[in-house]
Amino acid sequence: YSLAYLDRANYGFGAAAGLASTLHITDSQTALLGSLFFLGYFFFQVPGIAYARRRNTSKLIFFTLIAWGALAAMTGIIRSFWLLAVDRLLLGVAESLIFPAMLLLLTNWFTRSERSRANAILILGNPATILWMSAITGFLIRSFGWQMTFILEGAPSIAWAFVWLLIVRDRPEKATWMSTEASAYLSRQLAAEQSALPKVGSLSKALLRPDVLLLSAQYFCWSLGVYGFVLWLPTIIRQGSSLGIGVTGLLSAIPYLLAVLAMMLVAYLSDKSLRRQSLVWPFLILSGTALLGSFFF
Repeated sequence: YSLAYLDRANYGFGAAAGLASTLHITDSQTALLGSLFFLGYFFFQVPGIAYARRRNTSKLIFFTLIAWGALAAMTGIIRSFWLLAVDRLLLGVAESLIFPAMLLLLTNWFTRSERSRANAILILGNPATILWMSAITGFLIRSFGWQMTFILEGAPSIAWAFVWLLIVRDRPEKATWMSTEASAYLSRQLAAEQSALPKVGSLSKALLRPDVLLLSAQYFCWSLGVYGFVLWLPTIIRQGSSLGIGVTGLLSAIPYLLAVLAMMLVAYLSDKSLRRQSLVWPFLILSGTALLGSFFF
């Protein structure tokens, strides 16, 4: 997930480093390239989780790792706007499969009392990636240019795909490093938790549940803020100062260090108390207020 986030978040640095001027495209076309990623992501995420539930989840992630690594690297090779638009759309399709597949793996491996911490470690792929990516990408762009940076940062996903295939298994009973007794015990615990959940008749019924709609609205607002922040922060810092792209990267990393620390603390408190809702809204208010402050200041 960290590698997936690397290959979507570095676009903001490419835009700040002169992607538009190099390709002779307008700022609106640059924004369109950024948004086309999410169009592909939107249409294929639900089919992706349906496929992952029926088939081998770990192998699905193996193939998507190779696909998005290659497509991300091609962002630095393609010189035509419309070919780049298709590439960004397909990159969104490839990456749309990763998050639901990873959540399915967490469901297959972690009990309810562990799941908040497991989710937090997974989601640390967001701030932790940007923390080191912001620092490194700025200096890579300064040394090699933004095109070569996309190629260099797409290659690790392809290499990691083969490590992933060797290590990860869909369920405890398929893991050779666990004893038969341990895997059977964990499988029984997980099965008991799943059997206690209320059954949902169909996908349409699940999507129309009031709590699902409420969570979707909340997640939409969160995504609107966080991706606007991620994609445009390097440009804002670069335009607001005379600093080079290397220092811009270092300054862009600072907020994510605080995010890592806060996420681990909240995940610990969430699992310890089994309270989830009361740990969400204060941080949404804080982030919304901070984004409004960034407009005024």
